[in-house]
Amino acid sequence: MSGTRMTSPATTARRRTRPYRRPVGALATLALLVGCAPTPDADDSTAGATDTPPPVATPSTGTPPTADTAAPGPCPAEGVRISSLGVSAAMGLRAMSLELVNCGSHPYRLHGYPQLRLLDSDDNLIRVRVIAGAAEITSGFDDPPRPLTLAPGEAAGAAVLWRNLVDDPSVVATNAQRLEVAPAEGEPTQEVAVEGPIDLGNTNRVGVSAWKKQPPTSALPPATPLAPSTVPPQH
Repeated sequence: MSGTRMTSPATTARRRTRPYRRPVGALATLALLVGCAPTPDADDSTAGATDTPPPVATPSTGTPPTADTAAPGPCPAEGVRISSLGVSAAMGLRAMSLELVNCGSHPYRLHGYPQLRLLDSDDNLIRVRVIAGAAEITSGFDDPPRPLTLAPGEAAGAAVLWRNLVDDPSVVATNAQRLEVAPAEGEPTQEVAVEGPIDLGNTNRVGVSAWKKQPPTSALPPATPLAPSTVPPQH
């Protein structure tokens, strides 16, 4: 896959936006995604030259689940469900955690980066540069993709990163109101509910990390109906 790409039309379902908040699931997922990033050598003269991602934290045990993770809907026909675990924000840098769960009944092969479509409030496509990795935005999310096979119930995560930055007052700032995500290029998209607008300023770019296997955030309902009981009815 090339370093940058333009968004393109695809199939989708509809959801609404909600105000920003900082759910525990987003922070935990970002910690997993950035945890394996290479550490600069002590004598590297470029160490510390780039910004650091928003602070992340590991959730404590006993944290009650949010309403958004309580009851996932029906499994899409593709056998995977993509959702947002929330946005972590600091100093103009935004990091959204994506989760892809195999909600089907067969193994699902996954390789590469999420494919994004950003739309405005009138459902018009916003043309932005989608960067594989986040080298132009921040550091710590540039691990290369690796082939994954997700068994039913297993999950993978990725991060969507952007900056709310206006560096040219003559260029109108961009706010995306809707986000559609496909697991890989050429596959159908799913609309992902976002917590408020994706406020790109006038940077015209967004970064994505590669999919990486991680524990699912919640238990899944059965992918197929339970077998009927063999016990004869009582008369």
